[in-house]
Amino acid sequence: MTAPITVSDVIPERPVTAADAPLIGAVVPLNYPGLTDETRELVVRFTRSALTTLTELGARFALIDPSADAPVQPRDRLDGLVLLGGGDADPTLYGHHDEVPNLYGVDRRCDDRTLAAIRAALADRLPVFGICRGAQMLNLVYGGTLIPDLGPDTPHHGHGDDPLFVDDPVHVDPDTRLAHILGRTEVTVRNGHHQAVGEVAPQLRVAARGIDGVVEAVEHREPDTWVLGVQWHPEDTDGPADDRKALFAAFLARVAESRRLSASPPT
Repeated sequence: MTAPITVSDVIPERPVTAADAPLIGAVVPLNYPGLTDETRELVVRFTRSALTTLTELGARFALIDPSADAPVQPRDRLDGLVLLGGGDADPTLYGHHDEVPNLYGVDRRCDDRTLAAIRAALADRLPVFGICRGAQMLNLVYGGTLIPDLGPDTPHHGHGDDPLFVDDPVHVDPDTRLAHILGRTEVTVRNGHHQAVGEVAPQLRVAARGIDGVVEAVEHREPDTWVLGVQWHPEDTDGPADDRKALFAAFLARVAESRRLSASPPT
Protein backbone atom coordinates (compact mmCIF):
# COMPACT_ATOMS: atom_id res chain seq x y z
CA MET A 1 0.00 0.00 0.00
CA THR A 2 1.35 3.40 -0.99
CA ALA A 3 2.05 5.67 1.98
CA PRO A 4 0.25 9.02 1.90
CA ILE A 5 2.32 12.11 1.22
CA THR A 6 2.76 14.50 4.13
CA VAL A 7 3.70 18.17 4.05
CA SER A 8 7.09 17.36 5.57
CA ASP A 9 7.84 15.11 2.58
CA VAL A 10 7.81 18.06 0.17
CA ILE A 11 9.08 21.04 2.17
CA PRO A 12 12.59 22.19 1.16
CA GLU A 13 15.27 21.94 3.80
CA ARG A 14 16.00 25.67 3.99
CA PRO A 15 12.93 27.70 3.05
CA VAL A 16 13.14 31.48 2.91
CA THR A 17 11.86 33.06 6.12
CA ALA A 18 12.33 36.79 5.45
CA ALA A 19 9.10 38.49 6.45
CA ASP A 20 9.18 40.90 3.50
CA ALA A 21 9.69 38.22 0.83
CA PRO A 22 6.77 37.71 -1.56
CA LEU A 23 4.34 35.02 -0.44
CA ILE A 24 3.33 32.55 -3.14
CA GLY A 25 0.42 30.18 -2.75
CA ALA A 26 1.48 26.76 -4.05
CA VAL A 27 -1.60 24.68 -4.85
CA VAL A 28 -0.78 20.98 -5.10
CA PRO A 29 -2.96 17.92 -4.40
CA LEU A 30 -0.52 15.81 -2.42
CA ASN A 31 -2.80 12.77 -2.31
CA TYR A 32 -5.41 11.66 -4.81
CA PRO A 33 -7.23 8.40 -5.62
CA GLY A 34 -5.06 5.73 -7.18
CA LEU A 35 -1.74 7.15 -6.00
CA THR A 36 0.99 4.56 -6.63
CA ASP A 37 4.56 4.31 -5.41
CA GLU A 38 5.73 5.62 -8.79
CA THR A 39 3.38 8.61 -8.86
CA ARG A 40 4.06 9.30 -5.18
CA GLU A 41 7.77 9.65 -5.93
CA LEU A 42 6.99 12.02 -8.79
CA VAL A 43 4.66 14.21 -6.71
CA VAL A 44 7.23 14.47 -3.91
CA ARG A 45 10.15 15.18 -6.24
CA PHE A 46 8.32 17.68 -8.44
CA THR A 47 6.75 19.53 -5.50
CA ARG A 48 10.06 19.80 -3.66
CA SER A 49 11.70 21.06 -6.84
CA ALA A 50 9.05 23.74 -7.40
CA LEU A 51 9.16 24.92 -3.79
CA THR A 52 12.95 24.86 -3.76
CA THR A 53 13.03 26.97 -6.92
CA LEU A 54 10.70 29.52 -5.35
CA THR A 55 12.87 29.81 -2.25
CA GLU A 56 16.12 29.97 -4.23
CA LEU A 57 14.65 32.90 -6.15
CA GLY A 58 13.81 34.72 -2.92
CA ALA A 59 10.15 33.93 -2.32
CA ARG A 60 8.22 32.42 0.55
CA PHE A 61 5.49 29.88 -0.11
CA ALA A 62 2.25 28.78 1.51
CA LEU A 63 1.43 25.18 0.64
CA ILE A 64 -2.25 24.71 -0.21
CA ASP A 65 -3.29 21.06 -0.50
CA PRO A 66 -6.84 20.92 -1.92
CA SER A 67 -6.90 17.13 -1.46
CA ALA A 68 -6.58 17.42 2.33
CA ASP A 69 -9.62 16.86 4.54
CA ALA A 70 -9.11 20.34 6.00
CA PRO A 71 -6.74 22.36 3.80
CA VAL A 72 -4.61 24.89 5.65
CA GLN A 73 -5.35 28.38 4.36
CA PRO A 74 -2.64 31.07 4.27
CA ARG A 75 -2.89 33.57 7.11
CA ASP A 76 -1.25 36.36 5.12
CA ARG A 77 -2.29 37.86 1.81
CA LEU A 78 -0.80 36.04 -1.17
CA ASP A 79 1.26 37.83 -3.80
CA GLY A 80 0.94 35.15 -6.49
CA LEU A 81 -0.32 31.64 -7.16
CA VAL A 82 1.45 28.57 -8.56
CA LEU A 83 -0.64 25.56 -9.59
CA LEU A 84 1.19 22.23 -9.65
CA GLY A 85 0.23 18.82 -11.04
CA GLY A 86 -2.08 16.11 -9.75
CA GLY A 87 -4.83 13.77 -10.86
CA ASP A 88 -7.21 14.21 -13.78
CA ALA A 89 -9.92 16.86 -13.60
CA ASP A 90 -13.47 15.56 -13.26
CA PRO A 91 -14.66 15.33 -16.90
CA THR A 92 -18.11 16.64 -15.99
CA LEU A 93 -16.48 20.00 -15.25
CA TYR A 94 -16.21 20.53 -19.00
CA GLY A 95 -19.38 18.73 -20.06
CA HIS A 96 -17.93 15.28 -20.80
CA HIS A 97 -20.13 12.45 -19.54
CA ASP A 98 -18.89 9.47 -21.57
CA GLU A 99 -16.38 6.92 -20.30
CA VAL A 100 -12.79 8.19 -20.37
CA PRO A 101 -9.91 5.75 -21.02
CA ASN A 102 -7.02 5.88 -18.56
CA LEU A 103 -8.85 8.23 -16.21
CA TYR A 104 -7.09 8.43 -12.85
CA GLY A 105 -6.94 10.43 -9.65
CA VAL A 106 -10.30 12.17 -10.03
CA ASP A 107 -11.34 14.09 -6.90
CA ARG A 108 -14.17 16.56 -7.52
CA ARG A 109 -13.80 18.18 -4.10
CA CYS A 110 -10.15 18.84 -4.90
CA ASP A 111 -11.10 20.27 -8.30
CA ASP A 112 -13.68 22.62 -6.79
CA ARG A 113 -11.21 23.87 -4.20
CA THR A 114 -8.55 24.42 -6.85
CA LEU A 115 -10.92 26.37 -9.07
CA ALA A 116 -11.98 28.47 -6.08
CA ALA A 117 -8.33 29.28 -5.30
CA ILE A 118 -7.75 30.35 -8.91
CA ARG A 119 -10.86 32.53 -8.97
CA ALA A 120 -9.80 34.23 -5.74
CA ALA A 121 -6.33 34.92 -7.15
CA LEU A 122 -7.74 36.31 -10.39
CA ALA A 123 -10.17 38.51 -8.46
CA ASP A 124 -7.17 39.96 -6.62
CA ARG A 125 -5.32 40.37 -9.95
CA LEU A 126 -2.47 38.15 -8.79
CA PRO A 127 0.02 36.61 -11.22
CA VAL A 128 -0.83 32.93 -11.76
CA PHE A 129 1.49 30.23 -13.11
CA GLY A 130 0.00 26.81 -13.87
CA ILE A 131 1.90 23.58 -14.52
CA CYS A 132 0.36 20.44 -16.11
CA ARG A 133 -2.96 19.99 -14.29
CA GLY A 134 -2.57 23.64 -13.28
CA ALA A 135 -2.59 24.76 -16.92
CA GLN A 136 -5.69 22.66 -17.55
CA MET A 137 -7.47 24.12 -14.53
CA LEU A 138 -6.69 27.63 -15.77
CA ASN A 139 -8.37 26.81 -19.07
CA LEU A 140 -11.40 25.41 -17.23
CA VAL A 141 -11.78 28.41 -14.93
CA TYR A 142 -11.93 30.69 -17.97
CA GLY A 143 -14.53 28.48 -19.68
CA GLY A 144 -12.44 26.20 -21.90
CA THR A 145 -12.48 22.40 -22.19
CA LEU A 146 -10.04 19.51 -22.03
CA ILE A 147 -9.25 16.56 -24.25
CA PRO A 148 -9.97 13.75 -21.76
CA ASP A 149 -7.55 11.26 -23.35
CA LEU A 150 -5.04 11.74 -26.16
CA GLY A 151 -5.15 8.11 -27.24
CA PRO A 152 -2.71 5.20 -27.12
CA ASP A 153 -0.18 6.63 -29.58
CA THR A 154 0.36 10.06 -28.04
CA PRO A 155 4.02 11.14 -27.96
CA HIS A 156 3.49 13.06 -24.73
CA HIS A 157 4.23 10.20 -22.32
CA GLY A 158 6.08 6.91 -22.22
CA HIS A 159 4.46 3.62 -23.25
CA GLY A 160 4.57 0.09 -21.90
CA ASP A 161 7.56 -0.49 -19.66
CA ASP A 162 9.17 2.81 -20.64
CA PRO A 163 9.43 5.63 -18.08
CA LEU A 164 6.28 7.74 -17.84
CA PHE A 165 8.09 11.01 -18.53
CA VAL A 166 9.73 11.70 -21.88
CA ASP A 167 11.68 14.46 -23.60
CA ASP A 168 9.12 16.11 -25.86
CA PRO A 169 9.78 18.76 -28.57
CA VAL A 170 7.49 21.78 -28.40
CA HIS A 171 7.08 24.81 -30.68
CA VAL A 172 6.48 28.13 -28.93
CA ASP A 173 4.59 30.87 -30.75
CA PRO A 174 7.15 33.67 -31.22
CA ASP A 175 4.62 36.40 -30.45
CA THR A 176 3.98 35.32 -26.87
CA ARG A 177 5.06 36.04 -23.33
CA LEU A 178 6.32 32.45 -23.15
CA ALA A 179 8.69 32.94 -26.09
CA HIS A 180 10.04 36.09 -24.47
CA ILE A 181 10.65 34.23 -21.21
CA LEU A 182 12.40 31.24 -22.78
CA GLY A 183 14.26 33.24 -25.40
CA ARG A 184 13.55 30.78 -28.22
CA THR A 185 10.70 29.08 -30.04
CA GLU A 186 11.91 25.47 -30.14
CA VAL A 187 12.22 23.76 -26.77
CA THR A 188 12.46 20.23 -25.44
CA VAL A 189 10.35 19.70 -22.35
CA ARG A 190 9.56 16.95 -19.86
CA ASN A 191 6.11 15.54 -20.45
CA GLY A 192 3.97 12.73 -19.10
CA HIS A 193 0.34 13.67 -19.81
CA HIS A 194 -2.59 11.85 -21.40
CA GLN A 195 -4.96 14.83 -21.23
CA ALA A 196 -4.58 18.33 -22.65
CA VAL A 197 -6.31 21.62 -23.24
CA GLY A 198 -9.10 21.16 -25.77
CA GLU A 199 -11.16 24.22 -26.68
CA VAL A 200 -9.11 27.18 -25.53
CA ALA A 201 -10.98 29.63 -23.32
CA PRO A 202 -11.82 32.96 -25.02
CA GLN A 203 -9.60 35.00 -22.68
CA LEU A 204 -6.60 32.74 -23.29
CA ARG A 205 -4.49 32.04 -26.35
CA VAL A 206 -2.27 29.16 -27.38
CA ALA A 207 1.37 29.87 -26.57
CA ALA A 208 2.90 26.51 -27.58
CA ARG A 209 2.01 23.25 -29.32
CA GLY A 210 3.50 19.78 -29.57
CA ILE A 211 4.59 18.24 -32.85
CA ASP A 212 1.11 16.72 -33.17
CA GLY A 213 -0.63 20.06 -32.67
CA VAL A 214 -1.67 19.40 -29.07
CA VAL A 215 -1.78 22.56 -26.96
CA GLU A 216 1.26 22.66 -24.67
CA ALA A 217 0.89 26.15 -23.20
CA VAL A 218 -1.69 28.90 -22.83
CA GLU A 219 -1.46 32.49 -21.65
CA HIS A 220 -3.83 35.39 -21.11
CA ARG A 221 -4.54 37.55 -24.13
CA GLU A 222 -4.22 40.80 -22.18
CA PRO A 223 -0.58 41.77 -21.57
CA ASP A 224 -1.46 43.36 -18.22
CA THR A 225 -2.83 40.04 -16.90
CA TRP A 226 0.02 37.67 -16.02
CA VAL A 227 -1.56 34.24 -16.40
CA LEU A 228 0.54 31.47 -17.93
CA GLY A 229 0.01 27.72 -18.04
CA VAL A 230 2.43 25.11 -19.39
CA GLN A 231 1.33 21.52 -19.92
CA TRP A 232 4.83 20.18 -19.34
CA HIS A 233 6.79 19.89 -16.09
CA PRO A 234 9.55 22.51 -15.84
CA GLU A 235 9.97 21.46 -12.20
CA ASP A 236 11.09 17.98 -13.28
CA THR A 237 14.69 17.78 -12.09
CA ASP A 238 15.49 15.60 -15.11
CA GLY A 239 14.69 18.57 -17.36
CA PRO A 240 16.63 21.76 -18.18
CA ALA A 241 17.29 23.81 -15.04
CA ASP A 242 17.73 27.03 -17.02
CA ASP A 243 14.19 26.87 -18.42
CA ARG A 244 12.77 26.05 -14.99
CA LYS A 245 14.49 29.03 -13.43
CA ALA A 246 13.53 31.31 -16.32
CA LEU A 247 9.83 30.50 -15.94
CA PHE A 248 9.74 30.85 -12.17
CA ALA A 249 11.90 33.99 -12.29
CA ALA A 250 9.58 35.64 -14.84
CA PHE A 251 6.59 34.81 -12.65
CA LEU A 252 8.29 36.24 -9.56
CA ALA A 253 9.40 39.34 -11.47
CA ARG A 254 5.76 40.06 -12.24
CA VAL A 255 4.89 39.37 -8.60
CA ALA A 256 7.47 41.95 -7.54
CA GLU A 257 6.13 44.47 -10.05
CA SER A 258 2.58 43.93 -8.81
CA ARG A 259 3.70 44.44 -5.22
CA ARG A 260 5.41 47.71 -6.11
CA LEU A 261 2.34 48.99 -7.91
CA SER A 262 0.01 48.05 -5.07
CA ALA A 263 2.32 49.77 -2.56
CA SER A 264 2.50 53.00 -4.58
CA PRO A 265 0.18 55.82 -3.45
CA PRO A 266 -2.59 56.70 -5.91
CA THR A 267 -1.94 59.68 -8.16
